[in-house]
Amino acid sequence: MAVVEVDPREFLDAAALVADGARPAEVTLPLRVGVDLGTASCVLVVLDAIDRPVLVDSAASGALRDGVVVDFARATATVRRLRESAQETLGVVLPAAATAYPPCIPVRDARACVYVCESAGFADVVLVDEVSAAQRTLDVRDGVVVDVGGGSTGVGVFRGGELVALDDRPGGGHHLDLVLAGALGIPLEEAEPYKRAHPRESYPVLVPGLQRIAENVRALTVGHEDLPLHLAGGALMIPGAENVLASYLERTVVSYPHALLITPLGIARSAA
Repeated sequence: MAVVEVDPREFLDAAALVADGARPAEVTLPLRVGVDLGTASCVLVVLDAIDRPVLVDSAASGALRDGVVVDFARATATVRRLRESAQETLGVVLPAAATAYPPCIPVRDARACVYVCESAGFADVVLVDEVSAAQRTLDVRDGVVVDVGGGSTGVGVFRGGELVALDDRPGGGHHLDLVLAGALGIPLEEAEPYKRAHPRESYPVLVPGLQRIAENVRALTVGHEDLPLHLAGGALMIPGAENVLASYLERTVVSYPHALLITPLGIARSAA
């Protein structure tokens, strides 16, 4: 199978265009599918044989907490709807997929992500950790991949392109929403929409929560302070978040456009 080397930013821009409804004129088979179950939403990505995003779709989920499936039926129904919609759009059957889990979830719990995808109609499912999936998109040679999801922060240290340390800690977008909801006196379910609609007003309220995430990163990268941090995940898509981490940790921080897509794209790249 041919592989096209794509700059991460170009790859993410292409995926964002597809997420907005654009479609490639031609699709080269076979296809690879990635399913990112997520805490707040489930994202399904389809890549073609030359590594182009041909479909990106998502749906609200809420079926996971800190990487653990807590509502199996809801998670399955969400993935099934996304799979069926993708098959109808592309005019093909999608029999296989890859999915992912936070790095330090026990294997018996992580396997639930596989069972969700199998119950949704995927006969062959590959399981990969979220940080390694993000690395499949970013291809960091010497640096730290920080994947901040809804429930946890996963950290992978890479030297010479090899993974030398992998860990995670609780703390992510859900915890930032708790801070915002408490400070503003609004229901938790309104915090995320408010944050997106009013990022400037939300930012100062969220700084302590961002510093907590930064402290987690510090604890997980002891001995690797010389390496830059590469940010993935939707939780830190807040204007200025990268500056909080850079200032707090006194380290170089690399942010990417459409960071929410980094891990789902890497999951799809991990598919057989």
